[in-house]
Amino acid sequence: MPRSKINILNAKSKELTGAAEPGYYSDGGGLFLQVSNQGTKSWVFRFKSPVTLKAREMGLGSINTVSLAMARTKALDARIQVSNGLDPLIEKQNAEHQRLLVTARKAATFAICARECIQTHEASWKNAKHRAQWESTLETYAFPIIGNKPVDEIDEQMVLRVLAPIWHTKAETASRLRGRIEKVLDYATAKKHRSGENPARWKGNLKELLGKQSRDTNNQPALPYSRVAEFLHDLRTHEGITAKAIEFVILTACRSGEVRLATWDEFNLAEKKWTIPANRMKAGKEHTVPLSEQAIQLLQTMPRMEGSEFVFFAPRGGALSDMALTAMVRRMHATQVEAGQTGYVDPAQKDSENNPRTITVHGFRSSFRDWAGDTTSYPREVIEKSLAHGIKDKTEEAYARGELLRKRIKLMQAW
Repeated sequence: MPRSKINILNAKSKELTGAAEPGYYSDGGGLFLQVSNQGTKSWVFRFKSPVTLKAREMGLGSINTVSLAMARTKALDARIQVSNGLDPLIEKQNAEHQRLLVTARKAATFAICARECIQTHEASWKNAKHRAQWESTLETYAFPIIGNKPVDEIDEQMVLRVLAPIWHTKAETASRLRGRIEKVLDYATAKKHRSGENPARWKGNLKELLGKQSRDTNNQPALPYSRVAEFLHDLRTHEGITAKAIEFVILTACRSGEVRLATWDEFNLAEKKWTIPANRMKAGKEHTVPLSEQAIQLLQTMPRMEGSEFVFFAPRGGALSDMALTAMVRRMHATQVEAGQTGYVDPAQKDSENNPRTITVHGFRSSFRDWAGDTTSYPREVIEKSLAHGIKDKTEEAYARGELLRKRIKLMQAW
C-alpha cells in the first residue's frame, strides 16, 4: 500500500501566498491549512483519537505567527502522540491544567493560605481573641520568614527557622505557633496547593529536631506571695481603671483577659458571685467566682461609662488592652528599681543575663496557688477549681457544684 504523501504545500503555494477559497488544504500527514469564510488562514491537525476513537481537530496557530515549517514540527509531534496511543488534545489540556496548577501553587503563599484558613475556621472559635492570637503569632514569627514562600516549597528547615529561636525562651507561644503552622499547611494540602507530608508535624519529625521544652519555661514570672500585700499597697497609690483591673485580678485569682472583658451583667453583688460565661473561659465552661468583701468593695467604687458594658473600660469605652496592665506593672517595677529597691521580680526565674525576671499580671495566679498550697489546709481540688482548672474525676466534678463552692468562698476571703 503506497504511503500517504507528506509536505505537499510549499512556502510559494498560492494557498499560502494569495487568496484561496474557504476550505481545508492538505499538507499531508494530517496537517491542513484552513481558510475560513472570512479569509483568515490557520493550521490544524486532523486525526482519529486513539482514546475516544472519534475524528478530532486541533488548532496549531495562525499562518501569521506559525510558519509552514513550524506547523509541520507541531504536526509531527502530534502524530507521534497518536502513534503512542495518546490524544494530542487531551494531552494539551492536561499540560495547560498542570501549568495553571503550578501557577496557582506559586501564587498560594503561606500568608495567603494562613488568612484563608483563619477565615474558614474562625466561626468555630470561642471568641475574637482566639483569631487575634492566631493572627498575632503568625504575623510576628512566621510571616517574616515564610510568609511570602509558596506553600508547596515550605519544608522542615523553613519551619525550624521560625520555631527554633523561640522554642525554649517562649515555649508556650512556640508550641501554639507550631500547631498553627501545621493547621495552615494541612489547609493548603486540602486546597491542592501542596502535597506530601506536613513539615510542621510533631511526632516523628519536629519532636526529634527541636527536642523537649523545659517544663518551667511556660511559667509566668510571679511575685512571691509574701510580697503580694506590699505590691497591693503600692498599686493602691495609683489612680485609674488599669490599677483597679490589676487589683481585681489579684483579688479573684482570675486571668487578666477574664477581668478585662468582664461586663456588669455577669455580676450578682447580692449573692457575692461573678459568673463568667463559657465563651470567655479558656476551658470553654462557665465559671463562678466567689467575691471577697474586698472585691465587692472595689466593684462598688468603679465608675460607669455611658454606652460601655465593660467594668474595666478603656478611655473610649472598649475593653482595656492586655498591654495596658503589663505596662503599669513594668512602670511600678522601674520606679522601685530607680529608688534603689529590689523591684517586682520573680527570684526563681532568670533572664539570659541571669537576672530575675520582672513579674507579669498573669503571675499572680501562681502567687495565689503557692500561697494556698503552702499556708492553707484547703484540698487540692478546692484550690484548682478556684483557678478554673479542670477536674477530671466525675465524682469531684459533681462535688464541685456544691460543697466545693462553699469552701472556695472561704478560701478567696482568706486570700
